[in-house]
Formats: sequence, structure tokens, C-alpha cells
Amino acid sequence: MKSCGRTGCASAFHPSSFILYRMFDDALQRDKQIMLRHHLKARGISDARVIDAMARIPRERFVDESLRAEAYSDRALGIACGQTISQPYIVALMTQALALRGEERVLEIGTGSGYQTAILAALAGDVVSIERHEALSRQAAARLAELGCDRVRLVVADGSLGWPADAPYDRILVAAAAASAPRHLIEQLLPGGILVIPLGGRDQQMLQAIRRIGDEPQIEPLSPCRFVPLVGEEGWPEG
Repeated sequence: MKSCGRTGCASAFHPSSFILYRMFDDALQRDKQIMLRHHLKARGISDARVIDAMARIPRERFVDESLRAEAYSDRALGIACGQTISQPYIVALMTQALALRGEERVLEIGTGSGYQTAILAALAGDVVSIERHEALSRQAAARLAELGCDRVRLVVADGSLGWPADAPYDRILVAAAAASAPRHLIEQLLPGGILVIPLGGRDQQMLQAIRRIGDEPQIEPLSPCRFVPLVGEEGWPEG
């Protein structure tokens, strides 16, 4: 065994460590297949591009190391700053509702861990993602860079106000709950565009897809859900 020095650190690698790593990796892959078959396809996720993106993006890279064994479980997991990474089904449902074909400009409100951002980057033309917690945005940027997601712009700002600098957008996805759709987001959405957002109270909401068509938007309820609140000028107050 060599000691650490200025030129780096090389150490003996015990065969049992490799076996344990392979067993853990194999278990994650089995869990991913269960997620795809039972938590997504069996529950109505039928967009082949969404399913393919969910199969390719390693969700375990976006959760805390202590929770990686649960990366593909069908539930939300806690991340830093009191936020969460949504359960796989909700990520897939929101993404499917955007009806992405590959050329769209997408605004995401709530970067969080960066997992939903990576899914969007795999399916859209360009993605602008806003996060109010600078630490989360930095962590997400590092993960996305490691995975080669280069069509993403991360911004630290009040997501309830959207990001007018790059507006208008073909699609907007909001990963936080609001009492009503923020006016700024509607204004930054192109005619015919789709906004996916959880609306309701702080503790329980209905996930909705809102298509901007004239003065009478088409609203499609998708699923009951529970998201962290959208905090900001056009959202909930802090605390």
C-alpha cells in the first residue's frame, strides 16, 4: 500500500469491496427496472421518450449518499435546505404532461437536486432552471456537469417571478406548490404553451397542466400531490 503524497494517492483495493460495490449497483439496477415497470408504465406513463430518459438518468446521483439505496423507491426523498426530490412517478407525470418533442425552451421553477432538470435537458431544446437556495443550485450544477448536461442554465432567484430575460417559454414546470398560478409565469408562457404546476394549500395540492389558449386556458387536473411551498413574491411567504 502506498501512502498519500503530493502526486496523489494509490491504495490497495480489496476484492470484497469490489463485490459489495457490484452487489449494490446490481440492486439499484433491479430497483430501476421495478420503477420503470410498476411505478411508471403500470400507472399510465406511456410517453416512450419520458420512460427512456428516466431509464438513462441515474437518480442515485441526485440523492444523499445515505439515501442512495432508496433512490428508485416510489416516494419523495429529503435533500438539503429542507427541500425534496419528488417521487419518480410524479417526475414522470409532470414531464409527460409537458408533451416535449425536443426543440422546446423550458423554464423549471425549483432546481432542487437537479434530477428533474436532467430529465428535462434530455428531452427539450434548452432549459432554464431557477432555484432560490444558492447551495442547492451549486450542487445541482456540479451533478449536471458530471453527467454532461450542457443545455441547462441555472439561476439563483425568486422562481415565483419566472425569468423574463430568456422568456417566452414553450413550457414551464413548477416543482413547488402555489395557491394560484403566478401571473408572471403565465405572461412568460407562449400562446399554446403548457404550464405544469401543483395548486392548492400548503399541505395538499392538485397537480395541473394548464395550456395557454387565448383568455380561457385549458386546465387538466393530473393527480393529487404534496409539494414544498413556492416561496416568493407571487408565492407563499417564508416560514
